[in-house]
Amino acid sequence: MRRLAPVAVLTVFLAAGCGKATVVTPTPQTVIGTVPGGQTTTETAPPQYANGDPAAGKTVFTTKGCTACHTLKDAGATGTVGPDLDEVKPTLGIAIDRLLNGKGAMPSFKSQLSTKQIADVAAYVVKASRQS
Repeated sequence: MRRLAPVAVLTVFLAAGCGKATVVTPTPQTVIGTVPGGQTTTETAPPQYANGDPAAGKTVFTTKGCTACHTLKDAGATGTVGPDLDEVKPTLGIAIDRLLNGKGAMPSFKSQLSTKQIADVAAYVVKASRQS
């Protein structure tokens, strides 16, 4: 009798669910929390970085070490440590995020570049990467 008890319970449990073929797809209504690491990867740029000067950004890119790690045809850069920006074609939001927070081997530049320099180099990278 003891051996039949688990089988009986399992049979009752399975029988209760039979005949109900309902597919449930949960849809979140509210997302609470942040992206791990606090990084922003949105397509839009924070207002203070939205109006960078690509011409000034080219100077920042070519003088602050960006060419050592990145490939960007317009700057004559052939670095291979970081991504090939001509291929990646980052959005302004992504470029600013990487400059502020770094990623992988790329360090953060928020303590090395001014807000204006970050806005300028991000605007330059976006414009130059789309020309290639």
